[in-house]
Amino acid sequence: MNNNYPNPGIMIKNLIKKYGDFVAVNDITLTVETGKIFGFLGPNGAGKTTTIKILAGLLKPDSGDIIINSYDISKYPENCKFTTGYIPDRPFLYEKLTGIEFLKFIASLYSLSIEIFEKNTTYLMKLFDLYEWRDHLIESYSHGMRQKLIMTSVFMLETPMIIVDEPMVGLDPKSARIVKELFKRHAMNGGSIFLSTHSLEIAEELCDEIAIILNGEIRIIGDMQSLRKEASLHDSDLEEVFLQLTNTEDLSKVISALKDMDM
Repeated sequence: MNNNYPNPGIMIKNLIKKYGDFVAVNDITLTVETGKIFGFLGPNGAGKTTTIKILAGLLKPDSGDIIINSYDISKYPENCKFTTGYIPDRPFLYEKLTGIEFLKFIASLYSLSIEIFEKNTTYLMKLFDLYEWRDHLIESYSHGMRQKLIMTSVFMLETPMIIVDEPMVGLDPKSARIVKELFKRHAMNGGSIFLSTHSLEIAEELCDEIAIILNGEIRIIGDMQSLRKEASLHDSDLEEVFLQLTNTEDLSKVISALKDMDM
């Protein structure tokens, strides 16, 4: 894999996105540093998906500045896309293509060389137990196999930035472990990862820094020590810290009530 990523990173300044009168993303500012895994967490409807779609070039912001891999997304959107791998939570696949045909299609969009394509796809498909399925139609793939194919399509590109939304959905434990190791290696080699997930255990394990978004605004950005300090929970895991920082202190009452219910 490529060990010389050119200036990876994300800088977001005063980003705003509205849907009519509803403000989905309200003046957020953050930075994803080179060689880091950045966690982007929040409850449903907090603004995570909107932010991710803007970074992936699928939505236009109403205002704000975004720099991805040293390119201004408003001026050089193609450069941003060309240097970014995107793994959505619900990826679209062309089911009438075989696995290898789909990978060739993605490689052609990014002008990936034949040498790198063959080397990386062979390695990754064997790693994910997909190699024997490379000539089968995607319509015959299970949900987990499709997710692994998407992972293969992104990692084969060797882009400096990877934006990923819920990476472990549908993956078996072996594949999930492989993905986590690939993420770590990507960061160690100088790449960056912008990771959104509801799995707080995964976020705590992988992320160097975490942002929590709430009602379209950044609640806090920092490492686990900073988050614990803000929540006044110095020995707690990320789940307890997250619940405290997102004002879900009534959850314990709900859980107690459920336990007392006569089922």
